[in-house]
Amino acid sequence: MVKIWIDADACPRAIKDVVIRAAERLKIPTTFVANSYQTLPRSSILSFVQVPKGFDVADSYVLAHCEEGDVVVTQDIPLAAELVAKKVHALNPRGEHYTESNIRERLNMRDFMDSMRGAGMATGGPPPFHEGDVKLFANSFDRLLTKLTRK
Repeated sequence: MVKIWIDADACPRAIKDVVIRAAERLKIPTTFVANSYQTLPRSSILSFVQVPKGFDVADSYVLAHCEEGDVVVTQDIPLAAELVAKKVHALNPRGEHYTESNIRERLNMRDFMDSMRGAGMATGGPPPFHEGDVKLFANSFDRLLTKLTRK
C-alpha cells in the first residue's frame, strides 16, 4: 500500500492541509517528518516524526523509510533526485512531479543558482507562494493519488 511522506519543516501550511484532507479521504497512511514540532489533527492514519536538528536529518529519515511507490512532498531537489532513483513519487509544494526526465535539469539549475549565490551575485529566490500554487499542487497531487490508488 502506498504511503505519503511530508518533508514538513519548509512545507507551506496550505499544502499540509491539502495532504491531510486527501489522506483522510483515501485512508492513506501519512507521515510528517520535521525537526520542529508539527501540530496534526488526531487521526489513525496521520503521524509525526520529530528528528534532531541538523543538516538533512529529516531528508535522511524520509529517504531511509520510504519505499518504492510511496509519495513524498518536498522542496529539496537533491532529496527528490534520490527519491526518483528509488522509484518514489516526489512532488514539490507547487505541484511539480519530479521524474527521471526532469530531475537532472532541476539539479543542474539548483547547482548553478547555488554557485551564483556563492559568487556573491544576488539571484533572488523563488516567487512568493500563492493560492494558485495551492491549486496546482492539489490538482497534481489528486491526479497522482487517483492513479496510484486505482492499481
